[in-house]
Amino acid sequence: MCGSLPSGCPHFRPTCAEAWASADVIPVVAAVIRRDERVLLCRRPAHKRHGGLWEFPGGKLATGETLGEAAARELTEELGVRLTGLGRHLGSRRDPGAAFEIHFVEVHAEGEPSSLEHDEVAWVEAGRVLSYRLAPGDRAFAEAWTGGEADRTAPPAGGRAPRAAEP
Repeated sequence: MCGSLPSGCPHFRPTCAEAWASADVIPVVAAVIRRDERVLLCRRPAHKRHGGLWEFPGGKLATGETLGEAAARELTEELGVRLTGLGRHLGSRRDPGAAFEIHFVEVHAEGEPSSLEHDEVAWVEAGRVLSYRLAPGDRAFAEAWTGGEADRTAPPAGGRAPRAAEP
């Protein structure tokens, strides 16, 4: 696992948006940020695609960006945190009904996340990720990532999941 952002990091520099760019694929990075036994999830604003659903933070790669560069930019813009390192590429999922191909990457970040572009952020016990109403691509990833063994109980009425205390 890369512990920092050196230009030689295999997850930071080797692949750019042009490598995936085609008429039918738009690359997206999703940051899997862990603190202790919790992961960070964000609830999408109602007016956006998959509004009200939860996701791992991230966004589309700009032309020429690597996964690491896009993750660093998106985490600053969306949450006000600083990317400090990248880990493994955990997998990719297509967003059903869209051209988005989401690349899930382990990310290390410092700072306290703020809801700059999301309705809400929550630190969630890894075993409870599937209890949140996740966007389809994020759900497919989470099911594979957790082996489908996570707690799948429904969140409370109104679509809001329980807030997890910050570690």
